[in-house]
Amino acid sequence: MKKILQNLFIASFVLISFASIGQSKKLNLQGTWRFAIDSLDKGVQEKWFSQKLKDKVKLPGSMLENGKGNAVTLQTQWTGSIYDSSWYFNPRMAKYRQGPRPKFPFWLTPKKHYVGGAWYQRDIVVPADWKNQRIWLNLERPHYETRVWIDNQEIGLQNSLCVAHVYDLTGKLSTGKHTLTVRVDNKTKAINVGKDSHSITDHTQGNWNGIVGKMELSTEGQVWLSDVQIYPSVKEKLAKVVIQLENNLITTVSGKISLSAKSFNSSKQHSVAPLVVDFRADKGSNTLTYTLPMGDNFLTWDEYAPALYKLNVQVSTSEGVLSVRDVQFGMRDFAINGTRFEINGRPIFLRGTVENCQFPLTGYAPMDVASWEKVFRKAKSYGLNHFRFHSYCPPEAAFIAADLVGIYLQPEGPSWANHGSSLGDGHPIDQYIMDETNRMAKVYGNYASFCMLAYGNEPRGGKQVDYLTKFIKYWQAKDPRRKYTGASVAMSWPLVPANEYMIKSGPRGLPWDKLPSSSADFGDKVKNFTVPYVTHELGQWCVFPNFDEIKKYKGLYEARNYELFQEDLKDRGMADRGKDFFMASGKLQAISYKHEMEMAFRTPLSAGFQMLGLNDYSGQGTALVGLLDSFWEEKGYIDAKEFRQFCDSTVILTRFPKFVFQQNESIQIPVELFHFGQKALSKAVIAWQIVDSEGKTVQAGEFQPSDYAIGNNLSVGKITFNPQQINQAQKLLLKASINGSEIQNQWAFWVYPTTLPVVKSEEVYSCNSIDEKALQILEKGGKVFLQAAGKIERGKEVVNYLQPVFWNTSWFKMRPPHTLGFVCDPKHPAFQSFPTEFHANVQWWELVNKTQVMLLDEFPKGFKPVVQPIDTWFLNRPLGLIVEAKVGKGKLLICSADVSSNLDTRPVARQLAYSLQQYMVSSAFNPQTSVDLQVVKNLFDKSYNPNFNTYTKDAPDELKVKKNGMNP
Repeated sequence: MKKILQNLFIASFVLISFASIGQSKKLNLQGTWRFAIDSLDKGVQEKWFSQKLKDKVKLPGSMLENGKGNAVTLQTQWTGSIYDSSWYFNPRMAKYRQGPRPKFPFWLTPKKHYVGGAWYQRDIVVPADWKNQRIWLNLERPHYETRVWIDNQEIGLQNSLCVAHVYDLTGKLSTGKHTLTVRVDNKTKAINVGKDSHSITDHTQGNWNGIVGKMELSTEGQVWLSDVQIYPSVKEKLAKVVIQLENNLITTVSGKISLSAKSFNSSKQHSVAPLVVDFRADKGSNTLTYTLPMGDNFLTWDEYAPALYKLNVQVSTSEGVLSVRDVQFGMRDFAINGTRFEINGRPIFLRGTVENCQFPLTGYAPMDVASWEKVFRKAKSYGLNHFRFHSYCPPEAAFIAADLVGIYLQPEGPSWANHGSSLGDGHPIDQYIMDETNRMAKVYGNYASFCMLAYGNEPRGGKQVDYLTKFIKYWQAKDPRRKYTGASVAMSWPLVPANEYMIKSGPRGLPWDKLPSSSADFGDKVKNFTVPYVTHELGQWCVFPNFDEIKKYKGLYEARNYELFQEDLKDRGMADRGKDFFMASGKLQAISYKHEMEMAFRTPLSAGFQMLGLNDYSGQGTALVGLLDSFWEEKGYIDAKEFRQFCDSTVILTRFPKFVFQQNESIQIPVELFHFGQKALSKAVIAWQIVDSEGKTVQAGEFQPSDYAIGNNLSVGKITFNPQQINQAQKLLLKASINGSEIQNQWAFWVYPTTLPVVKSEEVYSCNSIDEKALQILEKGGKVFLQAAGKIERGKEVVNYLQPVFWNTSWFKMRPPHTLGFVCDPKHPAFQSFPTEFHANVQWWELVNKTQVMLLDEFPKGFKPVVQPIDTWFLNRPLGLIVEAKVGKGKLLICSADVSSNLDTRPVARQLAYSLQQYMVSSAFNPQTSVDLQVVKNLFDKSYNPNFNTYTKDAPDELKVKKNGMNP
């Protein structure tokens, strides 16, 4: 009798449970919440969860979006390193430290700032038909520790920077009215990811407090799908489906599981024959694995044709459908073959950028797909196919968008375990990284774009290699859908031999310590590696701030750093030069990226690069390294079409031995092809032409039709050009293109006469110091040419290279170079016989690289040199390379570039000297600005003693003393 009663109880329980199975339901929690700030950490002790909070906010949103927090002051405790504290002490910066809006140079300034606990509370009504259901609270992206109470009962605590915080409320939330309270804390506690981690730092998104994204209560029946993971195999034409089925009943459940998949985003449609199988699920968690044949005509996913499928999984019994899941996936095999990555058996080359989680209108990553699609499509229009997320993981919307656009992603654990943190030393961060990456793989693992994974960025710690080795081995064994590396690092970090692919900074930089050419590559940097090598943070070439950009900051972050730089430039008497500095430095930045990227494309065995970055980085001292601004918009000196000439899936390349030639030379230019397109090229014809400064064709030709496989270093042929017909100094362009396509590229090169006529210069006195004769000539109203190369004292602290500032001088404590090229007027009569643009280009190398510049701070404000080097925007010093002035009754021209030595081997210097001589003997030489003689003499004053103090003892890792090949 007892057994019969037990069976009757079980049967009735099952019937009651099945009676409410249906589809899952959701209750949206977005809207107005009650709110309180807990800056003193007393809310838990005082049981605020049992009180009715008095303030109000809108969620989803941050405290900043709701106008909550503290005013930003000099005492604000930022989350982030500052390696140059001179702003706090420099008397010249005093005015920016005063008033209600201090202007910090380090990063964008939030309108409010808060670090600590904050409470969010609202009343909820649980519908009656949720009875006997399992209930979850889903908070898609809180920042970043949450504690939850239902009425007076604490549910739990979670800390994740990567995935939603999901709380199981089953049995703790009856139908009817309840109070839901969430405490969010954005303080760094025992788990320290590192204060510069892009997941939390004020350098990028800001260390905000709040909850964004989806906010909802959801239900399931007592038997439900808790997870579905899909493991596609293009080679085997199938998808392995691993289901986690939970059974909360006290009895075994059996029924059917149906799997059906259909493509949804491509012009060609494909449906997979449904698979219906019997299942049996015992009480508790059940792992069920099925093989779904995809058929012979299935669609694959890659950057060119990112076809996607929606897998529908239904669990049903005779009582009806118990649980349903729709899962997006793509059929792709992301593999490694030697030193190359492959997608579906075809080699690919990663052309990537680093995404640093900087979205200045909100201060956090977008939670909607459309915003991410816009970012990815913009990057793709610039020829890129890859994104690395620096020390953070984006929200799910980013993976969905990347799937749709066709972008290979490398999200990272949310950590830069440095600057107050370390990896492998037994701290809580060690386990946290494993937990976070496991959460990432579960939530985002089915997305085709999720191809690569790293722990994070440049860790600290003497045992980091052991830790990262275990990290890689763990993930290799657990999930074959992507490839794994320990960390994204610069060269001073130790090598992790277990890496499936390397991300290190060896193959980057410009070899402009010698005469620029396009013959070099980074082959020596990668030749000893047997796995794919991806260049870490390529580029980082800076541009001067665009002050017109200030008006774009209409959101929650203000560009007070730009305001400071602009006002300081004005104080230096150069307010009218800002636009010129921006455009001239921008052109040099674009030239620098072209030369470095083409080196990467010429490099044998290279697997790709991650540039830093396509858009600006607004933190770490304000690093204006992007060709796009922080809003992913053009700046005006290069567009996507021009950029794709040297950064795309197919790029024509040359190996110019140099870019400066004399008229009597024969020029030999090897041409090769970089091609990682959708398929090999058949019978492609590459045509070329050389055009002069007026756009007239000087010589043209085309190479024989040829087949080109997928790869790089594909030989095309050689161009021979004899420039004897070029009878004056001239800039020429070599243009090359593939007939019948949009693929083209071009290179500037210069031809100078081998000999030049002698300029009668009796009326011009040339000297290398202000000697007595120079004084006499000036006093009589004569002309003096002062060759100041190697003699300058005032300005000797400014290190001038051809390439521009790297990252910025603030973060790297004034590491050279200190300048961003120069600006000049190419129509100035001084350049009548010296062809130049308004900005620096590679022909200037022998004149400007490691050349002294003049500090003109004692010259009249607003003084405009003939050639003006552009100083780092942190100092805005007025500089000169060539200046002209009235001195007394006379006329003086000073050149700190060497235009007098070894002119037989320095054709550019010879040509500039000739042009300056012509100018000085002409009537056009008539300087308008008077400069006191003593001011000129002070340029050579040996007692001048520049002093720059950053007031900060700490330094970025790349500048620290290394021990045993590791960062300390």
